[in-house]
Amino acid sequence: MTTFKLLINGELVDGASTLDVINPATGEVYTQAPRADAAQLEQAVAAAKAAFPAWSATALEERRAMLMALADKIDAALPQIAEVLTREQGKPLQDAQGEVFFAGYSLRLNAALDLAPRTVKEDDNQRVVEHRKPLGVVAAITPWNFPVMLLMNKVVPALLAGNTLVIKPAPTTPLSTLMIAALCAEVFPAGVVNAIVDQNDLGGLLSAHPDVAKVSFTGSTATGKKVLSSSTDTLKRVTLELGGNDAALVLDDVNVQEVAAKIYHAGTYNAGQICVAVKRIYVPAAMYDEFCDALAAQAAQSVVGDGMEAGTQIGPLQNKMQYDKVRALLEETAKTGKVIAGGAALDRPGFFIAPTVVRDVTDQDPIVADEQFAPILPVLSYTDLDDAIARVNASIYGLAGSVWSSDPARAEQVAQRIESGTVWINSHMALDPEVPFRGAKQSGIGVEQAREGLLEYTQARIITVPKS
Repeated sequence: MTTFKLLINGELVDGASTLDVINPATGEVYTQAPRADAAQLEQAVAAAKAAFPAWSATALEERRAMLMALADKIDAALPQIAEVLTREQGKPLQDAQGEVFFAGYSLRLNAALDLAPRTVKEDDNQRVVEHRKPLGVVAAITPWNFPVMLLMNKVVPALLAGNTLVIKPAPTTPLSTLMIAALCAEVFPAGVVNAIVDQNDLGGLLSAHPDVAKVSFTGSTATGKKVLSSSTDTLKRVTLELGGNDAALVLDDVNVQEVAAKIYHAGTYNAGQICVAVKRIYVPAAMYDEFCDALAAQAAQSVVGDGMEAGTQIGPLQNKMQYDKVRALLEETAKTGKVIAGGAALDRPGFFIAPTVVRDVTDQDPIVADEQFAPILPVLSYTDLDDAIARVNASIYGLAGSVWSSDPARAEQVAQRIESGTVWINSHMALDPEVPFRGAKQSGIGVEQAREGLLEYTQARIITVPKS
């Protein structure tokens, strides 16, 4: 079995202690991960701070070449990383392989971006140029649902821009991150990339640390608020990619069977544990019964099981805390809505929830108003499109959403009225590393991916040069 180590100042080291990593498909300990203490956090930050001057002075082309070398190493280690990812996270092995592949793919695309100076204004008297400079030490705090892919969303722009890193993965899925950190140790100078693991006890110290210039956090809105609060004393830069309660708005001209199948997949992929997954569906009353029945048929056909077993389509929830939360939510839902598929935990070891479809619920029911983060699809009916749009927009979240119609032009007009950072038409979760991604309302602050995401890791410096 792979030996897992922290990465501090170019050295792979043991933690001050260890923590158990649970395989969510069995509920049993898979292996142990090294656990850092506050002193090791300080060492990691100090190493990143010390490495910053030389790394920021390294030519962008050299930094890019090292990132490309990391992509090659990730590709070569894909089978090993994917297997560990499945065992610690729970997702089907083919999905884990896809995540690691996509991480390398997006790494290459975003590492190819440029930060050339931009002339803002030029006349006979002066030339005004905007330069983009790195910030310093970046804390990259990642979640447990896509630990590899979301890590790359932070590592690539941070390093390409000339920053150094302290990485902290979720304590329930630290292993794949540590494997990538070990690859980083083979590529980057000592201190440029550091990786520590905690038991949710060091995040506050990291995000408030005076030597950390920026925090990039992906996770729940509740935790994101804590990150933002802890950053205020130093006014450090913050990027927050937070929760969502993403709506699929179905118009009255769709092919029900075709659209229901696509929406079902967008709500249950990765066991629904995706910030942009479909989490509530609005369907015209005239096709409501047919649509609900089509979703229930999809749920009945889904294969739920251990991600290491061939044919598994939906794995377990990732951790017991989430599992217990979802079980309580389903018990409450049985009192207020009509469950037409699933609706309970599966009677087997591990953290398995049956794919669930619930109808005859209201916007105020917790199953609709809250982010479930599970393979649960609540379906709501509407008779007036304007009212449906208002209901979609009533959420405190605004991460993403989708509009479904046989008339894309009509759907585009509706999409412009949806208060979300991203709205797809006739698809959902069509994430593209070349397209900037941002949340509205309480779904986040800042941008990830593409050039806009890269600029989040820089400070603009305006230099005015006289011509005489």
